[in-house]
Amino acid sequence: MRSVLIAVCILGMPWVSSAQAAKSSWANLNALQPGEKIQVTEISNKKSTGNFLSATDAQITLQEKSGEQTFQKQNVRFVWLMKNKHRLRNSLIGAGVGAGIGAGIGAATGGPCKMPSSCFFYLSRPEQAAIFAVPGLAIGAAVGALWPTHEVIYRVDGPS
Repeated sequence: MRSVLIAVCILGMPWVSSAQAAKSSWANLNALQPGEKIQVTEISNKKSTGNFLSATDAQITLQEKSGEQTFQKQNVRFVWLMKNKHRLRNSLIGAGVGAGIGAGIGAATGGPCKMPSSCFFYLSRPEQAAIFAVPGLAIGAAVGALWPTHEVIYRVDGPS
């Protein structure tokens, strides 16, 4: 079974790499609409965020708060489309992770009292795990909803 899994992973690599290669085309910038919020990361890792204005074969221009900024193609490492997509999906994933962490903490800290007379109330491990899962679920859902997911429009392939 292990050899089948390894073979599937190895045979799947060309599809994964071809899907990633599509992001290396500067022509992808033509799909952007003026006014869309983008982030440009330069080769020096300096990031600039603003509204997309235009792109040519040699440069990209965006409107920052401080004014219009133009970047030459050879100086650009990444261009990100700054849309917060998949909020519901991220919220559900965050809720599941948060509930699991909360339940784990509750189960780890729950259990019988050392001295029954000093216990205000007694909760078993499963009960305490369920109680701790509720705030973990809420916190995880909030973090998931706020977690940004941005789409890569352009990236430089290979080492730079």
